[in-house]
Amino acid sequence: MTVNTPDRPETAHLVTPGRQPALTEAPPQRRRQGPSPEKGEFVRPLTRRQIDDRMRELGELYTHTSSSQVRASDASNQDRSAVFRRRLAGHMRRPGFELLVAETAGPSGAIGLTACAYGFPVRGDGPWWDGLDGCLPQSLLRVAAFGRLFAIADILVERRVRTQDQSREWNLARRLQKRLLSDHPAALGVTLVDRDNADTLEALLSWGWRCLSAEARGASYLTPGRLLVLR
Repeated sequence: MTVNTPDRPETAHLVTPGRQPALTEAPPQRRRQGPSPEKGEFVRPLTRRQIDDRMRELGELYTHTSSSQVRASDASNQDRSAVFRRRLAGHMRRPGFELLVAETAGPSGAIGLTACAYGFPVRGDGPWWDGLDGCLPQSLLRVAAFGRLFAIADILVERRVRTQDQSREWNLARRLQKRLLSDHPAALGVTLVDRDNADTLEALLSWGWRCLSAEARGASYLTPGRLLVLR
């Protein structure tokens, strides 16, 4: 916005002969600030009814943000979206399930979905995750027994979130995972990464996740993926 102000009236100044009038410096121009990164995307939870209504949109977000290298022989985006939606529908039945979305307004003013993260509390008596029943180390089972363990099943973000400003607290992935843990009485977050998915593992480590210690790895070496924890 430009603000126009009326010109100030001129004031006569006496000038000593032979001396040049002093020149006043122009005030430095203030750099225009952009929106705060923390306000770039609006993060909010969806109810189960809202998730059902936007299931197809969430599936499209999954195929758009997935870091997997899709070859010609692999499943199509439509098939991959269907697999994701079936997995999400199953996780929605977990007690305490929560899904967060990040939305932003485009140039036309339309609100678009830019990211998503969801998870559920882990119970100490299981089952808590596909293929991991009985494989959690005792240290995490004790945390789960007190209701302080939360499984983050998926974090779907664009490539730029994976590669830029990963250590900043306003990084969108960090905001999503922090919100999920703060909405529940969780002391630790836990997630599973396929052993051959190096891109996702690298991104999670840059967002503050840590692989289990050597003590805990002995209890999880038979699992189909890597167990990571987040404090």
